[in-house]
Amino acid sequence: METPGSQSSLHRANLERVVRAVRLAGSLTQAEIARTTGLSAATVSNIVRELKDGGTVEVTPTSAGGRRARSVSLSGDAGIVIGVDFGHTHLRVAVGNLAHQVLAEESEPVDVDASSTQGFDRAEELVNRLITATGVDRSKIAGVGLGVPGPIDVESGTLGSTAILPGWTGTRPAEELGSRLGVPVHVDNDANLGALGELVWGSGRGVRDLAYIKVASGVGAGLVINGKIYRGPGGTAGEIGHITLDESGPVCRCGNRGCLETFTAARYVLPLLQSSHGTDLTMEGVVRLARDGDPGCRRVIADVGRHIGSGVANLCNLLNPSRVVLGGDLAEAGELVLGPIRESVGRYAIPSAARQLSVLPGALGGRAEVLGALALALSEMGDSTLLDGSLTAATPVFT
Repeated sequence: METPGSQSSLHRANLERVVRAVRLAGSLTQAEIARTTGLSAATVSNIVRELKDGGTVEVTPTSAGGRRARSVSLSGDAGIVIGVDFGHTHLRVAVGNLAHQVLAEESEPVDVDASSTQGFDRAEELVNRLITATGVDRSKIAGVGLGVPGPIDVESGTLGSTAILPGWTGTRPAEELGSRLGVPVHVDNDANLGALGELVWGSGRGVRDLAYIKVASGVGAGLVINGKIYRGPGGTAGEIGHITLDESGPVCRCGNRGCLETFTAARYVLPLLQSSHGTDLTMEGVVRLARDGDPGCRRVIADVGRHIGSGVANLCNLLNPSRVVLGGDLAEAGELVLGPIRESVGRYAIPSAARQLSVLPGALGGRAEVLGALALALSEMGDSTLLDGSLTAATPVFT
């Protein structure tokens, strides 16, 4: 029996520290593991050897700083995680292993007015189809990350009011999907998962503090503070779309006037161009036309960028992030929107905060949220099951 403070319990704790560091990063050199965990190089070397002999990690030759090194990652067959993302018009599912490799991914359109039951029926079908296609053992599923376009109550896991999926308000998405799949499910809103996806795989790699801004039918922000998603006590942190720009402006769906969303979200922006470009225009189409030189679309994109920049400036003054990543269709506009964002930040943010900030487009496009869902599942799973060599003992916990 292990007792607190014993050599065996200390060794077990060190094993878990190394496994956790590798699991969250995907792969690390032994030197990076030592820096991340605070363990000595000799201890890390011995632990990696033990984990490799036990089949928990794989070690491959690499280079770091021009010198030969060894890259450590979790074994490809140690387990799998699943990401599920419900968007405004789509359902996307991905299956990945614990070495951060995506094994299969598929997206299909979804009716946003459909009931939650129909939505979860389709999610269950798509998950099962991908598991069958990859040929993985269901007992290897370590967990599922689930993204929904609305606020999630941190304590109850209940989906709050959302204009995108109004028929889902009051549901408990993680509990619903977890009961269908029989595995642990962890849920978060799409902006937070977009931030997590870009942090692990995209434009946020290497930073500890960032904001991911997603502009679609609404406007939201995923906030990363000291390397972790910040949700707030009620799970509503990041509602940048409801910063007031003009208290005499248009009435927002939240009931206030002149929110940032009323100047930037698709439902407010597209009508500005309908008289000249028709009623079938989408934000994706506006971006494409702007890139092709259409003056009206370029003007609208620039105006949207300036408004977003005002909101980003407020974030800079409050939180001082080192990076802002723009996601959604709007990010495809590149400098047509990023330039005006930087212009507003330079005008309205504290100079010291503005100087430290970089504004970049998302690197993952429409995949950011589903990859963030994979990252959520990876971050929430425990390490003891990996060391014990069994994922089947995991008990579903709905959060």
